[in-house]
Amino acid sequence: MGAYKYVSELWRKKQSDVMRFLQRVRCWEYRQQSSIVRLTRPTRPDKARRLGYKAKQGYVVYRVRVRRGGRKRPVPKGIVYGKPTNQGVTQLKFQRSKRSVAEERAGRKLGGLKVLNSYWLNEVCMKCIILPSNACTYSKPLLYKRMTMGTWKFTGVIFSISCYL
Repeated sequence: MGAYKYVSELWRKKQSDVMRFLQRVRCWEYRQQSSIVRLTRPTRPDKARRLGYKAKQGYVVYRVRVRRGGRKRPVPKGIVYGKPTNQGVTQLKFQRSKRSVAEERAGRKLGGLKVLNSYWLNEVCMKCIILPSNACTYSKPLLYKRMTMGTWKFTGVIFSISCYL
């Protein structure tokens, strides 16, 4: 087995002692940093390569932190209007996934770059792989076609994957 196989096995067993310790330490470290951080290399290289990342010029990696928990309705001075069925404030569920929120935030913050894909990293973070407009990335015909499609703005991902782990 190659090295990526061992790394993916380690990430599959998240309840093992090694992974629980690593996640706890990294979780604390990520909370001390800002919400969007550029990285030199992906934390999970096997997953990043499966999602389209290549270790060459033109590909950069960012880590985006998304807060956990439900959504609270913003009501000024605690006054809710309308029928009693619409007066809930605290037990609301946000209708979008944390992944799409992270991709949108990365796309908004980094306007000249494009979101290639993202994967789960920690309970507080999502990893977004960003693809800037670089000459070596535009030389690939399929990638260029997907990058220039007008259907996506911030949340649309260039490469879609069938299952999100």
